[in-house]
Amino acid sequence: MDQSSGPSWSRQSLLLFAGCLLGTSLAQKDPANNFCRRFGQQTAVVDRKLYIDGGIINYQPPRENFTNTFFTYNDLDTVSDEAMPEFHTGLSKNGTIPSVEGGILWEDSVNKRLYLYGGDYEDGPTEPFNLYSYDILYDEWHTFGSPPNSVQAASYGAGVSVPSRGEAYYYGGWLSEKSVQDWEGERQASSGLIKYTMDSNKWSNVTGPDDVGRAEGVMVFLPVGDDGMLVYFGGGQDLYGNGTLEPQPMDEILLYDVANTRWYTQKTSGDAPGDRRRFCGGATWAQDRSSYNIYIFGGRGFPPFETGYDDIYILTIPSFQWIRGPYPGYENGTGSYPKSMMSCNVVDNTQMLVIGGSYANASEKICDVPTIQGVHNMNLGKQNEEDAIWARYQDDLTTYEVPDDIRTAIGGSATGGATETTPVSGFDDPDLEVLMGRTAESGTRSATRATSTSTKTPASSPSDEPSSSSSLSGGAIAGIAVSCSVASILALLGCGFLIYRRRKHYSGPRGVAAPPPQGETAMVHHPMSPGQSTSPGGWDLNHVSSPAGTTPSHGVESAVWTAHNRSASELTGHPDLKRNDRPVELPADGDMHEVNHNGLSPMSNASPQQSEWSHPHQH
Repeated sequence: MDQSSGPSWSRQSLLLFAGCLLGTSLAQKDPANNFCRRFGQQTAVVDRKLYIDGGIINYQPPRENFTNTFFTYNDLDTVSDEAMPEFHTGLSKNGTIPSVEGGILWEDSVNKRLYLYGGDYEDGPTEPFNLYSYDILYDEWHTFGSPPNSVQAASYGAGVSVPSRGEAYYYGGWLSEKSVQDWEGERQASSGLIKYTMDSNKWSNVTGPDDVGRAEGVMVFLPVGDDGMLVYFGGGQDLYGNGTLEPQPMDEILLYDVANTRWYTQKTSGDAPGDRRRFCGGATWAQDRSSYNIYIFGGRGFPPFETGYDDIYILTIPSFQWIRGPYPGYENGTGSYPKSMMSCNVVDNTQMLVIGGSYANASEKICDVPTIQGVHNMNLGKQNEEDAIWARYQDDLTTYEVPDDIRTAIGGSATGGATETTPVSGFDDPDLEVLMGRTAESGTRSATRATSTSTKTPASSPSDEPSSSSSLSGGAIAGIAVSCSVASILALLGCGFLIYRRRKHYSGPRGVAAPPPQGETAMVHHPMSPGQSTSPGGWDLNHVSSPAGTTPSHGVESAVWTAHNRSASELTGHPDLKRNDRPVELPADGDMHEVNHNGLSPMSNASPQQSEWSHPHQH
């Protein structure tokens, strides 16, 4: 071997060692201990858990976008020291299950399953769309195959699940090379409504309200009419089918009558929110169902006001009035921290957990309350001592009371009795008025499989097809985890020994010493800055916000992937994939900072004790 080969081998050794360190560093990143913020995820609530899947995650450090490959949950029965539902990792999700952004998790609380539909893949899908289902009882994933060719997977549409009926819906959304295999040309928004029937594993294409493609809006289900109604608003219209969005007016509500498969349109009164997209919302209703109140938060704007919003609005139905929510606490404008791409989940009809979100103000180098993984809570009835909407999570709050500010607009009491039950200008269709006067009965659907959790043996149906992975016992999993840890340590020692041998071999007169490591970077923890209190404000009925400048096991064919349990310290099997297809959410040219608060906001005239709770979006 000639002398020139010495440095080459040393450089290779250094690169190998650096690769070992990088792999170990990535493997050690986990959504509990290294969290900075997340956005674009799918979330769903079944029983007493809020599940979080996919999306984009930023760790600290480094400040980069990664595909979130971990499947986690918040325990709705346990409140952490930070006054939010406790966060847990360790749910099963192996590498065969896609990790997407902008999809949806349809929940089935009857058969204890989640269904993953749609979403964008980092590099685009490499195979036709498959419906994946997570079995909550046995912590394992199944696939239920591909739908008919007429049903395509979309992203950033609007969807909802109706477990009592065993149905799930998805309206609009983007069709592109990120969501559809072999897609050619520009992205375009879908104009159709997709229906999935859980118990029969069947798909349907339902005609939309018109031929206009729409995306990035919000849909909720309300128990009105005969079998319930889907309510859609916001987002944008792809009027020319070229991927360019024009605002869908916020004062125009699209409604789909489930029983009669018919669409309606209704104009609203009050001061509608500014046009927005990629916001989130959820619905609740009075105890007597005389009013249905849909709460929305944030969202990105449209040119020239793309930065978006940091505010709350409420659409109350059947009077179809928009009401300005109790944040921000001043009369004009929106809050200081516009946010989009978060998810909203209503819990027990009383609270709405807002998960994550991307800060639209690119100048802000901020994390989203890492100690609580970017979870914030809206107390929809302001049922707390502070009369606050941003508030501590209460695990025992189960009865919604209509807040007095909403009652000012529609009349009635905390339990209902609304007196304003028609739109100011009347219903746009007399049939809609009739439906709004009816209360849909809850479905009588029964589980199609045993839902007892007395054992943890995965249930199988005659047509289940096992995948290439097999079930592992807890001991085997623990053994693998330990083996992987030992292997990592041995690999690092081996890398170090290899470098030592190479350096020693070429340190004599024949060789040239390996160059010292370059670009070594220290990981510095940036101290958290104090949060700020907000001043209060009422629910202004006369204000328009201004932009801030933005299978079940029921005998259908399936295959199963079994559980691979991971604790927070064992999240080494699926390091998150670095995203290079979008701007970095945390600019690398300055320090990022956290905010020392618990995701809460004081209302007016906060006492000294209250003032320590700052608004969840002032980071």
